[in-house]
Amino acid sequence: MFDQLVQQARDFAAAELLDRQSLFDSFADTPLPHYQRFHDTGLMNWWLPEELGGLGLSLEESVDIVSELAYGDAGTAFTLFISILGTSMVSLYGSDDLRKRYLAPMAAEGGFCATLGSEQAAGSELAKITTTATRSGRDIVLNGDKYFSTNTDFADFLVVLARTDDEPTDHVAVVVPRDNPGIHVTKRWEMNGLRSSATYEVSLRDCRVPADNALAGPGLRLLEVGLNASRVLIATTALGVARRIRDLCMDYAETKPLGESHLVDNAVFAGKIGQMEMLIDVMRNQCLAAAREYDAVTASPDADTEFLRRGTLKSALASKMFCGQQGWAIASTGSEMFGGLGYTHEHIVGKLLRDIRYVSIVEGGDDVLRDLMFDRYVIPVPKRT
Repeated sequence: MFDQLVQQARDFAAAELLDRQSLFDSFADTPLPHYQRFHDTGLMNWWLPEELGGLGLSLEESVDIVSELAYGDAGTAFTLFISILGTSMVSLYGSDDLRKRYLAPMAAEGGFCATLGSEQAAGSELAKITTTATRSGRDIVLNGDKYFSTNTDFADFLVVLARTDDEPTDHVAVVVPRDNPGIHVTKRWEMNGLRSSATYEVSLRDCRVPADNALAGPGLRLLEVGLNASRVLIATTALGVARRIRDLCMDYAETKPLGESHLVDNAVFAGKIGQMEMLIDVMRNQCLAAAREYDAVTASPDADTEFLRRGTLKSALASKMFCGQQGWAIASTGSEMFGGLGYTHEHIVGKLLRDIRYVSIVEGGDDVLRDLMFDRYVIPVPKRT
């Protein structure tokens, strides 16, 4: 059964994503029509729980699906899976009513979720968030500005991170319908890569929602939990792009004359592709191992409590850093193989180079994650944060 779903994702990528560089690299209006066609496959939001109408696929199973989508277009893959960040927070820490009101329609209708955490002065230091959540009777009123948030303009609902007005060191995560008054999309960022996705700057002005829309638990810790799943899948996009680059290099080498033969028969070329293949295998194994650890916690009877205790999973950090760095190395080597053509917008490898770069930037740049790895997993236990 699962193999059939992976094949569906592969078929979708072949039919809808491959060889459409002019569209996916054009900063076209979003969401693009092919997202609806992905919903028609029955795979949309594949990780949502079966009891809410989803397929209930695990994060481990998600790795191969995302790899196939990213092989076709990393921006599309990112748009389709990034909702897992907010929905996993709602699934673990939302009330039954919130889950039914927001997750069930996503499963049925193929919608999107956006998470609003980042701010101009609080990118990697989310404790400096200035967006406020003020209690007003039975409501929460949100005010502030969010810097980078993917899918916001066409999302069904948002998960907004804010500090509480009465206790500035406390934070909450609040579910907000996208059509709620007080939400204003300030602009869409024009990114260097992933241009078929859409990331926005957003302002919240007297945005009022019921207090019951707040998730249970400390907001920043809940975000940390949610980032585990999305970081593993971000790492997986590097896997899909790296596989595409390898295949492009092989296709090129089989027809590129070199001396009395072709590039594919050259020992230096063979060594470079052999190195790529080794890295691709390790990247996939690391993503699968991290996903299995996440799934094991999710399957435990007290998953919400266990995730709060553990916070950031070491394997998720390692996956994102390793795949981002090695994926970039593969993309760099691949672009060099095409010579000057690899440094133009005419060849797809230039797009792939720009697309894969995001893995080491979003949801914590490598230096931020190195520091987090050190604080959480290297220094002696009594001194850990």
